[in-house]
Amino acid sequence: METSQNPNLNHLLAALPTAEFEHIAPQLELVAMPLGDVLCESGGQLQHVYFPTTAIVSLHYVMENGASSEIAGVGNEGVLGISLFMGGNTTPSRAIVQTGGYGYRLKARVLMEEFNRAGPMMHLMLRYTQALITQISQTAVCNRHHSVEQQLCRWLLLTLDRLPSNELTMTQELIASMLGVRREGITETAGNLQRTGLISYRRGHITVLDRSGLESHTCECYNVVKKEFHRLLCDGRNRQDPSASHD
Repeated sequence: METSQNPNLNHLLAALPTAEFEHIAPQLELVAMPLGDVLCESGGQLQHVYFPTTAIVSLHYVMENGASSEIAGVGNEGVLGISLFMGGNTTPSRAIVQTGGYGYRLKARVLMEEFNRAGPMMHLMLRYTQALITQISQTAVCNRHHSVEQQLCRWLLLTLDRLPSNELTMTQELIASMLGVRREGITETAGNLQRTGLISYRRGHITVLDRSGLESHTCECYNVVKKEFHRLLCDGRNRQDPSASHD
């Protein structure tokens, strides 16, 4: 395990007031979240909720024929497991680790006990859920109305926001699966972005060379999602350690 990890790297845990955080801290378990690990299948019920720190989890909707696309991502800004406290217990989406790393898991029972106290944990989780709904809604609109280039730029930027560097480990096949488009479309688009000097792509590694240029090529969807997360969650980060990362 990485000894440098701490719960404050997750923005939701960092936003909890000291008393509420100390109440659950002994129950938080640091876990490795390797690339490709399936945390929950469609229709499955989570026994734990996950607060990623350096990992990113992709929520996929899987069709009857096996095709799938990403409906949202969960990184250091959020939590996997909103179905538990929203009352549905299960969801039709699959949760799979998109970027390997670490996170903290908490038994579902412990989260629900804290949530049902109707205190800061409940209010924070509900605000996060609203932000996540915005991300899901905006993804649906983006996939319907915007070009593959705009979708790819949006996805790259949202992923970068959850990482400590400008490098991503991701194949074109996986990106195509995330966006629900043909691999050829991703190959052509990534090639165009590389030729214009915005990214460098080599053997499954993507390096963003010009973030501002990438932002100029994306659609409004990126800023809509980013601003909503900021509006709903940023003012709560009152317990974050100075060593923790910021947006």
